[in-house]
Amino acid sequence: MSGIHAVKLAPSILAADFARLGEQVVEAEKAGADRIHVDVMDGNFVPNLSMGPAIVGSLRKVTRLPLETHLMVSDADVFLDAFASAGSDSLLVHWEGNNNLHRTVQRIKALGKHAGVAINPATPAEVLGEIVQDVDLVLVMTVNPGFGHQQFVRTTVSKIARVRELVDRLKPGCEVEVDGGIDAATAPLVVRAGATVLVAGSAIFGDREGVTAAMARLQTVISSSERPCRRWHVSASWSTD
Repeated sequence: MSGIHAVKLAPSILAADFARLGEQVVEAEKAGADRIHVDVMDGNFVPNLSMGPAIVGSLRKVTRLPLETHLMVSDADVFLDAFASAGSDSLLVHWEGNNNLHRTVQRIKALGKHAGVAINPATPAEVLGEIVQDVDLVLVMTVNPGFGHQQFVRTTVSKIARVRELVDRLKPGCEVEVDGGIDAATAPLVVRAGATVLVAGSAIFGDREGVTAAMARLQTVISSSERPCRRWHVSASWSTD
């Protein structure tokens, strides 16, 4: 049926070997990745620093996959233009601490990019009610943002289900993405709860058998977790063309 898509995988380069970043991203693309997830941290909104527009610009040269930029920063508006110019296809901003979220989302749209809103584990699903109709995806953090290699917060599973219900009611077609602690054990939990995009870092780039084997393992458990009634209606795959 047109418009029905399987769950997507978005490898997070936060866990990649930066000495081989381009090589690993190309391998992930060949292994079936749907997009590449770029975590940006400012040392203020979260207690860590990572990645600037130059990383996005470098990745744009080696992959045709959509690049989604997750802005874990105190003032997302300051960064939007730079990352859009560098080649980001989507810009994800946090609900927390943004007093003018609607304006930020509208600026992302004006730049011709897909807009997403992220919420932390302790933030209730209901806060999305006033913004979900304006965005292309919502990102449910399943760890507290700021670091890789964290353990999945299991109380977020029920929140994913609530976000799914809210999205289906208010904005069918909006993607429900999850980020944090996603691996072969937790992927089935979030898929059954209603997630349509899974961000995975360590489970892909930290796998001893390599990126290709890790991707295949995740794809297998995701496929076995999906049921016809769980193939949510989502927007068409993003393209860099």
